[in-house]
Amino acid sequence: MPATERVVELLTAAAEAAHDKKAENVLAFDVSEQLAITDAFLVASASNDRQVRAIVDAIEEKLRVDFDAKPVRREGAREGRWVLLDYLEVVIHVQHDEERNFYSLERLWRDCPLIPIPGPDGKIPEPAPVLPRSGEEDTPVLDASADGSASGASALDASASDVDASDVDASDVDASDVDASDGDAADDAHLAAPSAPAE
Repeated sequence: MPATERVVELLTAAAEAAHDKKAENVLAFDVSEQLAITDAFLVASASNDRQVRAIVDAIEEKLRVDFDAKPVRREGAREGRWVLLDYLEVVIHVQHDEERNFYSLERLWRDCPLIPIPGPDGKIPEPAPVLPRSGEEDTPVLDASADGSASGASALDASASDVDASDVDASDVDASDVDASDGDAADDAHLAAPSAPAE
């Protein structure tokens, strides 16, 4: 279910308050399809701890005055590095630039649709590209085809047929991890239950 009108109003008001305090890269994600606990995330960042706290205070004030909304939970305000405001329908993350780059919430939620939120100039900004973390290669996203198979380059592209049985140490295999549904049931019966001792 897409974000409700109230959610969009809360996000827009929070974004306005954040922009008034010079927040950077303010984005809103519709996470309603992925999470049952909230409908949307608003993510904003600032270059120092004091500015993070000022943005958080401005957002809280704006939502309290305009919507009589108070967060049910507020975390991280003392440190001013990553503050989370939970309004149930909307969760707001205000992060220091370093935390924003390190935790990269845009990468985590990149499959969720963006909710258009006007910038300080009234235009809908384009999201900044999601860059790999320092010293980390960007892992390509696998595309699922209609038949359910994955395509794309990845370290996980090896199939079971590429594994030589002589390379597997049986003592490292837990029988509960073996999927016996692929083979002949008679051949795989020994995986289901231990055999009776020979008389």
